[in-house]
Amino acid sequence: MNTRQHTSNRTARRHGMAEHIVRQGSASVTDLAEIFSVSVMTVHRDLDELERQGMVRKVRGGATAQASNVFESNIAYRLKAHTAEKDAIGRLVAELIELGGSVMLDDSTTALAVARHLRESAPLTVLTNFLEIIRLLVDSPDIRLIALGGEYHSTHDSFLGLGCVDAVEAVSADAVVVSTSAVSERYAFHQEQEIVLVKRAMLRSGRRRILAVDHSKLARVALHRVAPLDEFDDIVVDSRAPAETLQRLRDHHGNVRVAQM
Repeated sequence: MNTRQHTSNRTARRHGMAEHIVRQGSASVTDLAEIFSVSVMTVHRDLDELERQGMVRKVRGGATAQASNVFESNIAYRLKAHTAEKDAIGRLVAELIELGGSVMLDDSTTALAVARHLRESAPLTVLTNFLEIIRLLVDSPDIRLIALGGEYHSTHDSFLGLGCVDAVEAVSADAVVVSTSAVSERYAFHQEQEIVLVKRAMLRSGRRRILAVDHSKLARVALHRVAPLDEFDDIVVDSRAPAETLQRLRDHHGNVRVAQM
């Protein structure tokens, strides 16, 4: 195995380890060693690095998820998580965007997946605070790109804060696409206050409001309520969402769309 392959395998293992800890809430060193087929010493080194990145917290005999859910906010994690589901969602959401209209995209990687399909809906005006989307669309000749400025946050690779909220409130878009870290039967949630403030401003600035979330976000809550689900015109999820969870969501919202994988 060459150095590049070794690094890639190590990164993938740490990603999987962190995701397992976050989903379970905690995990022991011995369980992680068994699950990922590595030595106890390797697990300790992986946990040291994950703790350094703010993704998990080491405790005696194992690790726990960070109470602040820093892991789920980290752009490096979000870019790799549930990519197939997000691509399916992105394709379906892009079909809902009117040709020649305007769409505002938040700094979620699900919105980034939408952006990857927007060239098919061009000509179009795209407004976003997400630097990844700006990089993606900057050379698209049929897309008018408007960057929503503010203070740059490297954890999210996006612009946030009062400057961003002011920029959002100064415009109006035909459609707004946002994603959140958790969705219950009645509310969409996110764990970070600054991001919540920007998402709320975006929802106020859009004529059609679209919530795009993969199945891992369903039947969950986080610290801050972003908005009641009845404020959204469409909720788009992927086809890996459990049937029972989808039904409960549909019981409270009439327009739930399922993106087929």
